[in-house]
Amino acid sequence: MVNFALMITAELENLTNLEPEGGCDDPNFTYYIKIMFVDLLVPQSILDLNSDPSDYRLEMRELRRDDEERDVEGNITMIAGRGRPLTQEISQAGKYAPLMVFDCRGFVPVEFSFGSGWKVESIEGTKFDGVDLSGDEFAEYDENGECPVMISNLRAVFEVAAK
Repeated sequence: MVNFALMITAELENLTNLEPEGGCDDPNFTYYIKIMFVDLLVPQSILDLNSDPSDYRLEMRELRRDDEERDVEGNITMIAGRGRPLTQEISQAGKYAPLMVFDCRGFVPVEFSFGSGWKVESIEGTKFDGVDLSGDEFAEYDENGECPVMISNLRAVFEVAAK
């Protein structure tokens, strides 16, 4: 079993605290993750995860080189309490913020897709809820702070995390 941290970064213009609407441990947030089974010639699969329930068992059939099928399975468990929002300071430093940690058995996460259900706030304090990042960017105008706000250049990586 290996823990993988989902690390995110983006360019934040006049924005800070990018995270799922309910916070980093939001039980209703859906993660769109591409996974690959370990040591198998199984095609990559897309997995939609939310943390209720927090333990997912995955089953697939592997077609081996000798054309025989066999069952393969793995599971993933979300480990709450280890994520934090992407702040403007982290973004400007060119660093990544850990969004969620996953305990993975039998497969590794290889790609994350940003979707909807995010929140962020302007440096002037205006809150933006229901942000959809599936188009890879977000742009608005902060009326209260009288400034443009933007999220662009979204990136995500998975790193092996300490237990």
